[in-house]
Amino acid sequence: MAEILIRPLISEKLNMLGQKLNKVGFVVARDANKIQIKNAIERMYGVSVKSVSTAVLPGKVKQRFTKAGASKGMKSPIKKAYVTLAKGEAIDFYAGI
Repeated sequence: MAEILIRPLISEKLNMLGQKLNKVGFVVARDANKIQIKNAIERMYGVSVKSVSTAVLPGKVKQRFTKAGASKGMKSPIKKAYVTLAKGEAIDFYAGI
């Protein structure tokens, strides 16, 4: 398997979950399971993971109208992982900015 963690999710909802419940979100590979996601986060960020929950968002058909006519396409399906960190642990995504 290639890369498990694709990118972190940064949104207002996850910012609020991070403050209240110590959760962070990631876009992960579609074929990655919860154990592989947990191990990858612990290795990469050096934190202890309490739990992992996942959600698969299906691809959607998108259509836009241009001068040349209607253009149809498809958004790629993605898998999200919501990771609960142990008490006292944190991941700072803004440290390198």
